[in-house]
Amino acid sequence: MNLKCLLLSSDDKTVRILRRVLSDLEIVVDHCAAVDDGIRRITRHRFEAIIVDCASADEAANVLRAAKAAPVNKRALSIVLVESSVGMKGGFDMGAHFVLHKPLAVERAKGSFRAVRALMKRERRLQLRVPVQVPVECIGSGNYKACTLDLCEGGMAVKFTGRVAKEGSLRFALELPGMASKLEVWGEMAWEGNGDQAGVRFKNVTDDQRLALRTWLSTHLPEPESDDPPVLCRLTDLSLGGCYLTTSSPFPKSTRVILSMKTADLEVRAQAVVRITHPEFGMGVEFLKATTEQQEQVRRVIETLRASGESPELLVEPDGLETSPDEAAPITHTDDSLVGLFRQPEHVSVEIFLQQMQQQRQVQTQS
Repeated sequence: MNLKCLLLSSDDKTVRILRRVLSDLEIVVDHCAAVDDGIRRITRHRFEAIIVDCASADEAANVLRAAKAAPVNKRALSIVLVESSVGMKGGFDMGAHFVLHKPLAVERAKGSFRAVRALMKRERRLQLRVPVQVPVECIGSGNYKACTLDLCEGGMAVKFTGRVAKEGSLRFALELPGMASKLEVWGEMAWEGNGDQAGVRFKNVTDDQRLALRTWLSTHLPEPESDDPPVLCRLTDLSLGGCYLTTSSPFPKSTRVILSMKTADLEVRAQAVVRITHPEFGMGVEFLKATTEQQEQVRRVIETLRASGESPELLVEPDGLETSPDEAAPITHTDDSLVGLFRQPEHVSVEIFLQQMQQQRQVQTQS
């Protein structure tokens, strides 16, 4: 199943470069030059990504708003190409996930779009649904009975067989055919259908649950596809709350990621969310510590990184994109100065950001 993107641009040179880059990455390009034509296609066809050449900031913003309003493309990745006069902040203000500077160079664009492709594949895989009907027990302040209608890695659709649950958060228990053990996972109501139907979004899924569910789905999907290889990054700064990683293929802000590091003795993994991204340079990620398992993962990663005594390489893979407040990893008050830097507005330039991180290192060294 080919990945597909919509490219809205009237710049022939930009179109030629992106056709070459995206073809090499096996991404099909649907090109149009007029805004009205682009919006019409967005409402009628599904795309994994929408690329807008920002000749007009207002028109680009209209296109991105149309994508978010179209049910078929509300989770599509949005990439905006900007002139220096618009800048990164202008692109992010439009609601873009990725912002790239023009003029584009082939190799630099290819590096950026490797991260785009990895996230496109991950998002599509999260949404691929397998029709399956099995009983499911819904446990909250009361117990409810339901039957699944379909299942994907991020959640499921259910039909209640009696009293309809109105609670926001429930524990769901179900047995999938061929799975070794019962799946028990927390979830929340994402939508309500007609009468007795509802959609469930899984939350706080453990690594073991994710692996079991992913394995089961891969054997039942008509066209299983593997994720892209993880992105190789180098650690430059580390705190108890997060770390900064340099890479030519950073993921966009609000991407949930999994960091992994191997040593001679063990492999450690931790879940995180990208809080700030600098295209073609790096990204700042904040560790997720909402559950006991996540806290233990972070502790092991920090101990391993600090014991290495150098700037190690980390493998980073996307785990999905937060596209709504309901999915967002919570931003709570922090005394962590590094994470505080990650949370500042995107208009801070890379140069100023690096100076700020260097000043922090000097303070930590002196204290």
